[in-house]
Amino acid sequence: MNSIIATRTIQAPLTVVFQAVSDVRNFRKAVPHITDVEFLSEQQHGVGTRFRETRLMKDREQSVELEVAEFVDNDRVRMVSDAGGTIWDTLFSVSQVGEAVELKMQMDIRPHTFLARLMIPLIRGMVVKGVESDMDAVKSYCESGGGPAKG
Repeated sequence: MNSIIATRTIQAPLTVVFQAVSDVRNFRKAVPHITDVEFLSEQQHGVGTRFRETRLMKDREQSVELEVAEFVDNDRVRMVSDAGGTIWDTLFSVSQVGEAVELKMQMDIRPHTFLARLMIPLIRGMVVKGVESDMDAVKSYCESGGGPAKG
């Protein structure tokens, strides 16, 4: 199993940080290269929420379907996708550390096809760069007063 772990210390309330990563509407606001989010379930928050996220990657739009598989309010949220012959299992967790919040993201990458097993080592650096960029964007969003989505 391949894992990518990134951590950021964020000067913002815990609820703001959690809502930035657990509500896809806020995550889209925080991460500038997410160009669209389409809900695939009536539910739009919490376990069972399914959505399609479109991102700009290397000047091309790429879409992936995700599902919220675990949700503990103000603690952790797990999103899972099966794309490109690989299970992408991403866990965001938040914890109070003094006046700040520690946001940790762990992405477990489990290729299940032969081609994916060959490709993952080749694209790992690009994935790490993307994860780091997302985490930096969430930190900036939260510290600049990003708040919950309306509606």
